Order: sequence, then C-alpha cells, then structure tokens
Amino acid sequence: MAKKEYQETSSESDGEITIDSNIDGPLNTEELEKAFAKKEGKTSSEENMDSQLMEENEKLKSELLYLRAEFDNFRKNSIKERSETIKYGAERFIRQLLSVIDNFDRALSMEITPENYKDFIAGIELTSNEFKTQLANMGVTISNPLGQAFDPTVHEALSSEESDKVKPGYITRVFQMGYSLHDKIIRPAQVVVAKEINKKEKEAFDTDVNNDEDTQV
Repeated sequence: MAKKEYQETSSESDGEITIDSNIDGPLNTEELEKAFAKKEGKTSSEENMDSQLMEENEKLKSELLYLRAEFDNFRKNSIKERSETIKYGAERFIRQLLSVIDNFDRALSMEITPENYKDFIAGIELTSNEFKTQLANMGVTISNPLGQAFDPTVHEALSSEESDKVKPGYITRVFQMGYSLHDKIIRPAQVVVAKEINKKEKEAFDTDVNNDEDTQV
C-alpha cells in the first residue's frame, strides 16, 4: 500500500493555517513553523494597535470631561457675574451722588435768615451744578432746546402757540429739559412750538387795543 504524505498550506485571507492532505510529498515542518510564527506576529501587531486605540480613546474621553467641566464653571461664573452686575451696577453712580446728598442735607439743616438768604441760594446753585457735573461724568447730557427747530425724534411737543419771537416750527418755551445717556435719549424735552400768527386776528386785536387807548384818552 502506498504511503500517504502531507504538505502544509496556509490561508492568508483569514489568518488560519490548514494542512492539505491531497498533495503528496514530505511534511515540511520548517515551513509550518514559519507559518505559525507569521500568524502569531500578526496577532501581536493587531493587539498593539487595539491597545493604542484604547489609550487614545481614554485620552479623548478625559479631555472631553475636562472641557465639559471647564465650560460648566465658565457658565456658572458668567451667571454669577451678570447677577452681581445687575445688583451692584449702580454702585459707582451712587458713590458720586453721596456728596450731592450731603450738601442738600446741610442746606436743609441750615436756619435761613434774611442775612444768609443769598448764601443759601448760592449753596443750592453750587449743589445743583455739582449734581449736573456728576451726571456729565456718567455720560449724561442735558439739552435746552429753547429757540431751536422742533425735532420730533428728540422733542415732545405739548402744544403750539403763535409767536413773533421765533419762526414757526421753532421752540418758544421749554417745560422740561431733555436728557441723553451717550447717544440714547433717556427723556425727550417737553416743549411748546411756535406757529404762524393769524394776521386777521392780530389786526383785529391791534384795532381793539388802539380803540381802548383812544377811549381812555
């Protein structure tokens, strides 16, 4: 009976090593050992790659957790700072007004007499000027539009009246000054606007005045 011999073959596609029994020939153990060594080397390389990927993954997770913690702290600090700004935002302005309030308190506690009345008025005027100076330091502008052309964007017309002192459409009287903070209107000036004089009414009025004068004479 003929002797059946074996020869090893390796499958490169799936990493498995098989022995083909259909091919006659001596069993090449040296090639078989190389095939096993090659298979073992490939598995070790894959394990190293998996290990590196796991390390990078853990590193990215750690960085993500750190960034989330940093953002959470930033958000909390922003909310706290905003709350404090709203709560204490007027502190600087109040500090500047304290001296004005002190001067008003001293004026109110003063006993006014005919001899010191002028000094009292002068003190009130100085306190008012100091108050306006503090407003200017905060960016507040006070406007007196008397004699200016009426502008509905910055003036509030309460009424109109005939006037020969200014042109029609110009401001004849100011009831309240206008106030602006930088470039924003805080309060428009309340004014009275001049309108054209009715000539017939003026002539009739002048005639009545002249008749009254002649009658008195």
